[in-house]
Amino acid sequence: MNATDRTPADLLRSALAADPARPLVTFYDDATGERVELSVATFANWVAKTANLLQGDLGAEPGDRLALLLPAHWQTAVWLLACSSVGVTVCVGGDPADADLVVSGPDSLDAARACSGERVALALRPLGGRFPQVPDGFSDYAVEVPSQGDRFAPFVPVDPSSAALDVGGTSVTGAELVERALAEASSLGISAGARVLSGLPYDTWEGLFAGLYAPLAAGGSVVLCRHLDEVGLDKRVESERVGVVLR
Repeated sequence: MNATDRTPADLLRSALAADPARPLVTFYDDATGERVELSVATFANWVAKTANLLQGDLGAEPGDRLALLLPAHWQTAVWLLACSSVGVTVCVGGDPADADLVVSGPDSLDAARACSGERVALALRPLGGRFPQVPDGFSDYAVEVPSQGDRFAPFVPVDPSSAALDVGGTSVTGAELVERALAEASSLGISAGARVLSGLPYDTWEGLFAGLYAPLAAGGSVVLCRHLDEVGLDKRVESERVGVVLR
């Protein structure tokens, strides 16, 4: 982190400038056997493409509210940072009927249809695969994002004092999110280069900080585990050189 970092998008830019090749997010789904590792550079590229989709094709503007109906997943982490890049407020598990846009996984499509704005669906298949058939009323993220630009510039500079993240009706600004991420990293013992394994869901502040924001702010990385298999945990901690385990 640099002293000038005021939003999560700033944190990502600093991480990219410091060491683009180091791992940032390593994702496991123990129900499917999937493993995906994204370096800072690869993660930032996904964020840029998603931010371009959000700002360009979906017409999102700073201050818009996006209902995010996704589990702890590497693509969820991408959406969180893409929204920060545009200035869109992410409402984790928010009511789609009250949102300007909605991003949904395959298990929440019915609820997501309550949104009157743009709707994006993610299949959450291994390797970012597409839906076999695009759900009615949705854009398929895996179809739309590959053609987006690899660099992103917001039409309007993001205001660090604007709401960035809402969880359970409690919201924080971009600047507050960065401050809290640094505080959480310190309290959890996450330092530069640390590897954090998180089996926590993304629907709580604790899970979001452990599974993304605190490692990013501290210059560490996260091993994000969905459907965590406790039996193989010790072996994973060893193979992934994990220093902090949160589950």
